[in-house]
Amino acid sequence: MQTTIRSAITFQGTGLHSGRPARLTIRPASAEHGVWFKRTDIIFGDTLVPARWDVVEQSPLCTRIVNRAGVSVSTIEHVMAALVGCGIHNALIEIDGPEVPILDGSSAPFVRGILARGVRVLGAPVRVIEMLTTVEVRTASGWARLSPAPEGLGLGGLTMDFHIDFADAAIGSQRKVLNLANGTFVRELCDSRTFCRQADVDMMRSQGLALGGTLENAVVVDGDKVLSPGGLRHTDEAVRHKMLDALGDLALAGAPIIGHYTGHKAGHAMTNNLLRAVFATPGAFRMIESTANTAARLPGAGVDQHEIPAVA
Repeated sequence: MQTTIRSAITFQGTGLHSGRPARLTIRPASAEHGVWFKRTDIIFGDTLVPARWDVVEQSPLCTRIVNRAGVSVSTIEHVMAALVGCGIHNALIEIDGPEVPILDGSSAPFVRGILARGVRVLGAPVRVIEMLTTVEVRTASGWARLSPAPEGLGLGGLTMDFHIDFADAAIGSQRKVLNLANGTFVRELCDSRTFCRQADVDMMRSQGLALGGTLENAVVVDGDKVLSPGGLRHTDEAVRHKMLDALGDLALAGAPIIGHYTGHKAGHAMTNNLLRAVFATPGAFRMIESTANTAARLPGAGVDQHEIPAVA
């Protein structure tokens, strides 16, 4: 069955790129509502923005959605990943600014808040996107792919294989493969923070970006050094965070995906291009009503707050 959060939860912080303070509240929503953002700082006009793949304004740095009136919300990927990872299908997210607060740079604060409030089951079945053929998009530097669920996965679900390769020795080449069923996101990925190189921070700030970034809400590396206090939460925290981002971006499909996602040096824009390609390819998928057994293997099914890593 579809779900929503039991009661509202509010978060406050600054935007990573804008440096602007923001107050964000996740509120319960009815079945078939989906996930929508509402700009509470805008008085007139259309203030609602759907969390959907076809309203994404592509950016290499974050995921930004824009409605027809030009109202936008950016850096939505971490809260979207938290909703998917906690098994939430319907929510209204109110925000009093243009950018979601970065908090600690991961999804863990959102996950902790959602699970503390609890999940309410609604009286409508979950419809899922089942991949039937492989769809792939490429750039000169990387690629992303959605394929049918691997044989042997059992009742269906989402698996992910991600590979990154950075010149900085503190990151280097990393690969991770996960079956995201039954709370794997909460246990393995939710506490992994956004990361960047010190040279990139300097460049972005010269362009008026990353104004809210600190060594506390991002993992900053310089060559073989990790500059952030306390070091890494995981030796492969960087690839884990890329998987977190990918799950949040895939959430904009509007329904859980049954299939296998593969990313090689993939980012926000590439994952969005992949969704656009999937929906533009006849026969690439089918929408089906999930059975109880299938729903039990989706990300977030049966998870509780005790599974959040202690480091977050």
